[in-house]
Amino acid sequence: MKNKKPPFEITNTMICTVAEIAELVGRLTAASQLSANPTLRRANRIRTIHGSLAIEQNTLSLEQVTAVLNGKQVLAPPKDIAEVKNAYEIYERLEELDPYSVDDLLAAHGVMTRGLVEESGVFRTRPVGVVDQEGHVLHFGTLPQYVPELVTELLDWVKNSDVHMLIRSCVFHYEFELIHPFADGNGRVGRLWHTLLLSRWNPAFAWLPVESMIYAHQQEYYGAINAANDAGESTIFVEFMLSTIKASLMDAIKTSDGMSDGTVDKEAPRWRNIQEFLKNHDYIMNADVRMLCGVSAATANRILSGLTTDGKLVKCHEGGHWVYRLHLTNT
Repeated sequence: MKNKKPPFEITNTMICTVAEIAELVGRLTAASQLSANPTLRRANRIRTIHGSLAIEQNTLSLEQVTAVLNGKQVLAPPKDIAEVKNAYEIYERLEELDPYSVDDLLAAHGVMTRGLVEESGVFRTRPVGVVDQEGHVLHFGTLPQYVPELVTELLDWVKNSDVHMLIRSCVFHYEFELIHPFADGNGRVGRLWHTLLLSRWNPAFAWLPVESMIYAHQQEYYGAINAANDAGESTIFVEFMLSTIKASLMDAIKTSDGMSDGTVDKEAPRWRNIQEFLKNHDYIMNADVRMLCGVSAATANRILSGLTTDGKLVKCHEGGHWVYRLHLTNT
């Protein structure tokens, strides 16, 4: 059934968030730092790649991803280094891709997974299931014989629907992960394609690190997918993704404002990331800061010490480890 509408409802929350996103995009475009500054664009693209790959357990820090893309030697698993190079290559070719083409989708998967998986650049030929860390099956992907038709139907719907692209792209993201069309790389390609669709609505999204914000909210991301699975439709996931896009825009505007008045504050986005993390965790450790902010252990210690000195965090010794909790006045 061509152009069949995926199951979801348009809610007041979505409508309000879409309006807020449109306003934020206008502000970001007016500031024009993103389009005028190639250094900022490259930094954002590196954050995008780090975030999307870190969600899939890639071990490289933001500093290591930057080093790899600058042609430096990095001591890390060859697979993880290859993932970074492949992802950067396909993100750099974003403008060449047709967001409604099955052939371009397959080609993008081929670049993203080149040398890493057996079935690269083709739809999977075997059934798959998504399992959690305990080995429980969360979701069975579509049977392989139905995958090509369902992906074609989904892309046709995205192309022809009159629903706002902000909502349409989020529905695509969820439905794509539900179909799970590839043997591996579904998350990476799904997030890439979401960015591609958004960039066709407004070019600023090609350089906006939404994937980095998803990584900061990784538990909520999977929680929204699971809640949508339970509901049998994507409404919950769409609301979550729209809020994440909005948060990414707000972060980009703060960075842009800092650049325009000549006072770039590296610590501000790091503190925001730590605050977001502590909304879902009782405490934060050095290793968490390293992954969240993409920094070395020494830099993570410096960040945590500075936040403790400023009275934002409290340092505690628990279970043989130093942990940091939000100061009561900051909750």
